[in-house]
Amino acid sequence: MAAHNLGTAGRKPAPATDAFCASGARVPGATPAAQSGPAHVEQPVAYDAILLAGFGGPEGQDDVIPFLRNVTGGRGIPDERLEEVAHHYRHFGGISPINQQNRDLRAALEAELAARGVDLPVLWGNRNWDPYLNDALVEAEGRGFRRLLTLATSAYSSYSSCRQYREDLADALQDTGLGGVIEIDKVRQFFDHPGFVQPFVEGVRDALAAYERAGYGPGEVEVLFATHSIPTTDALRSGPAVSADELDADRGFGGGGAYAAQHAAVAEVVMRDATADWDDTYTWQLVYQSRSGPATQPWLEPDVNDAIALLPARGIKAVVIVPLGFMSDHMEVLWDLDNEAMETSAEHGLQAVRVPTPGTHPAFVSGLVDLVMERVTGTPASDRPAVTEYGPWYDVCRPGCCQNVRRGFQPALSGIAP
Repeated sequence: MAAHNLGTAGRKPAPATDAFCASGARVPGATPAAQSGPAHVEQPVAYDAILLAGFGGPEGQDDVIPFLRNVTGGRGIPDERLEEVAHHYRHFGGISPINQQNRDLRAALEAELAARGVDLPVLWGNRNWDPYLNDALVEAEGRGFRRLLTLATSAYSSYSSCRQYREDLADALQDTGLGGVIEIDKVRQFFDHPGFVQPFVEGVRDALAAYERAGYGPGEVEVLFATHSIPTTDALRSGPAVSADELDADRGFGGGGAYAAQHAAVAEVVMRDATADWDDTYTWQLVYQSRSGPATQPWLEPDVNDAIALLPARGIKAVVIVPLGFMSDHMEVLWDLDNEAMETSAEHGLQAVRVPTPGTHPAFVSGLVDLVMERVTGTPASDRPAVTEYGPWYDVCRPGCCQNVRRGFQPALSGIAP
């Protein structure tokens, strides 16, 4: 089975940005091996612990609005507007599945590390709910850990999926007064690591095979790769800048920046590998979900529901929805895909199936530990696995990476300023 993309893909990587890194540049809060800002740290580092950095989520009805206030902090959004989003959580008893999924992932990481004979405790801290990053750093200090390697629960490059984690880590060091006491590095974005990609390959292969057994031909099935939409202005600035003087310039990835380009490249690989044993051709496209903000603000499109509505006119009878932008089945997957996208499919007479997220898939857990060990052993970049032309991504984020247009550049760890 071959695959055909209806959207854009195959873009070339942005030009290297190391040329305009200032001589002697230092990365705040980093270990000595990363302080000068190499794109890939190829020196071994003796870390004391891993910090699993999550988004966080409410664990009861009383938590929902306070949690959403944390997520939207500083934007002045009134509670009545937050309640429009809160009903997604209230539908599930006010409990986001994301915290339990991180507990499960933490346990799986600890088991994989132990199986490899690696003595690295796994701490857990969230950006927006208990346990907070501040709590994790205080725990680390209390246990005598001085050198942490952060594993953020987000695979791609953008402000919300990378830089915001780095900013919150910087804030946590300052809030706890542990700057200069605890050193923090961060593993590279892992969108194209084989361990992250393999579960999607298996899911798409199984879904297409099931449709074939049910009598749906290749011209009747389309694969929709779904990820969280972001404002187009932020998308354009995702990834590193081309030069120090052109922080707002097109970075060589196209209008969706590194964020869209990375997703499209991974989707191509998933389709190639999932359909490798067949000669039939299946179409696919990259779609977006979960947009918020004023209607006047452009966000990445097409929306998954809008894309679904157009499929019957092309003779499509069934869809495979792939939550490519997500590590686990948290709220955007359960509500926006399992609820809304499925309803839209049914309204338009389409069969629909949603493939699993990586979760605690053995290949994914093993891949995350591989990412940790890259930094522990100082694995050369040439020996690091990556399945797209964009990888392996940077250990230390490059200058001008993933600016938030509204906030500008704020202090951030694991990257060279700005």
